[in-house]
Amino acid sequence: MITMFLVIKMGGSILKEGASSDLVTDLKNVLVENKAVLVHGGGIEVTEIASKLGKEQKFIISPEGFRSRYTDKETIEIYTMVMAGKINKQITLAMQSQGIPTVGLSGLDGSILKAERKARLIVVDERGRKRVIDGGYTGKITQVNIELLNLLMEKGYTTIVTPIAMSQEYEPLNVDGDRTAATIAGALKADSLILLTDVEGLMLKGERIPKISASEVKEVLKSIGAGMSTKVHATLEALNQGVGEVIITSGTGKTPISSALKHETGTVITCE
Repeated sequence: MITMFLVIKMGGSILKEGASSDLVTDLKNVLVENKAVLVHGGGIEVTEIASKLGKEQKFIISPEGFRSRYTDKETIEIYTMVMAGKINKQITLAMQSQGIPTVGLSGLDGSILKAERKARLIVVDERGRKRVIDGGYTGKITQVNIELLNLLMEKGYTTIVTPIAMSQEYEPLNVDGDRTAATIAGALKADSLILLTDVEGLMLKGERIPKISASEVKEVLKSIGAGMSTKVHATLEALNQGVGEVIITSGTGKTPISSALKHETGTVITCE
């Protein structure tokens, strides 16, 4: 069997109780003949811990309908602490316990992710009007250190990346997890990008779409629902950067990754 290069994004919705044993076991089996880089989410836990620390989180909506966390200085500190210090290490331990050689890193380590800090953000307020606000500590990825990721894969390690990037001023920046996975997949020219979430795939009129092309998905985007908007845009970005296919699928079940790779579950999205 030909070795495939995979990028797998584990959404925060499937990490509420940590990485499940079924998911880790399935990943171990997949890694026997393939190489992978993992990107994880965890925004739900960030919000919960921030609230316990007395820092209520603010969420904003972009004109395109993307919902995201507004990241000021205090929030980026909590975000880094929870995502890189807690969730990343929990996943690393879960994988190591199953004999998977694992390195857990944030995008700051080895300059894996460099990003441009957004000076301003355009948001839609509660009245539906567009407003311009300070960009805070959010960024757009401009560079991926694939040399380090490739080196680790060559030595047999699976890397787990926290979506925190380094600014030009050496500050931590919050970058979207799905788009981080898409950018890494594009930089590595991955064969497959798998976005693990808490739904079966792209749903249209209550039915899962097994396969769809990039041009077709643009046409049905409004019917798919706002919750999938970021994932679909990340998918299109990945395909435009040369990724072979993107699979949006559920992260639950006995074999979520291997079943997706066999196109038995989820929605497979390709250029054509």
